[in-house]
Order: sequence, then structure tokens, then C-alpha cells
Amino acid sequence: MSPLAKSTKFTGPSQFVDIDNTREPEQVKVMEEIIEAGECPFCFDVLKKYHRTPILKETKHWVFTRNAWPYENTRDHFMLILKTHKERLSELSPEEGADYFTMLSWAEKEFDIPGGGLAMRFGDTSYSAGTVKHLHAQLIIPDIGKPGFKPTRFKIGKGEVSSL
Repeated sequence: MSPLAKSTKFTGPSQFVDIDNTREPEQVKVMEEIIEAGECPFCFDVLKKYHRTPILKETKHWVFTRNAWPYENTRDHFMLILKTHKERLSELSPEEGADYFTMLSWAEKEFDIPGGGLAMRFGDTSYSAGTVKHLHAQLIIPDIGKPGFKPTRFKIGKGEVSSL
């Protein structure tokens, strides 16, 4: 996993993002813009302003897209982003939950996913290590055929990650 990138303007969590959990220099720049604007980057009405990768599928409740800053050693790294602003699993409706799994089933078939990992951070970013507080999930497919492949890591909890 990349070492954390640092902002010279901001530290810690703000209303919608936690800049301390960024991994890439470009990601820091975008998060600084988000903090200055006071906008949630994943709320549907402003999503395209900050998330510059195409939306691949949209349902009533979710958006499916590629991660703009994919984890190392991945063949594919997708995100499922809830359209409405929620930060906790307990806020999801049964309909939103069902729609989530319908989207995942579609993605598995559409992208011929042989296997991978699914992770969703929620709540306090000191625990989740999330960069964006808005509920979203990561669908991660490792690139096991790549020469020199190393397992993909998903961090939970704030701080530096040591190698295993």
C-alpha cells in the first residue's frame, strides 16, 4: 500500500472527508478543494465535479464507477457509491441494501470477475480509515497474474500501515 500522502493546508477530519487518510498526492489536492468548497464529493448532485472517472452503471440508489485512485496490485478497483448522503450502515434502507447486492451481481457478470474482495468503510474515520465519509463500497479484484504480484491491502483504522 502506498504511504499516506500529506496535506500542508489541512489535517484531520472535516465535515465530509478525512484528509489524513489520503494515499496519493493528486488525491490530497482534490480533498483540499473539497474541504475549501464544503461539499460532500460523493453526494450525487456534485459527484461528477470531483470524481472524474465515468459512471459505468446507475440504479435508483447506487452509482458504480472505477476508483480514481486504485489500490496497488489490482486488476480492477470499483466503487459503489450511495446516491444519498448517509455515513452509517444503520441508515441504509432495506431497498438500498437490496439494490446494492443487485449492482454487485451485475458487476460480477459484466466484468467477468473470477474473485476478489468487497469492503465498505462506515462511521468514524479514525476507525474506518476512510477518506470520504459518505457511504461507499470498494470492489477489489487483485491482479494475480502480474509479474511480482503482491496481495492487495485494505486498511482499517487510522495510521501508517506496516508491511506484513
